[in-house]
Amino acid sequence: MDDNARYQVLRNDEDQYSLWPADLDVPEGWHPVGKEGTKDECSAYVDEVWTDMRPRSLRERMDGVAS
Repeated sequence: MDDNARYQVLRNDEDQYSLWPADLDVPEGWHPVGKEGTKDECSAYVDEVWTDMRPRSLRERMDGVAS
């Protein structure tokens, strides 16, 4: 594993997160969130902000049922 590799955190329209090598083009459907660093730094960020693993569409559907 390359300890010097740089990653960026991406999020898709379903509010799901992914780590992506910083030197590669962002894949279609994903958007940078502004966090870049080592794999450990980016993973820690995702652990902090991604507290509900359900896709946005499921959360919205479930919230609609609960109302």
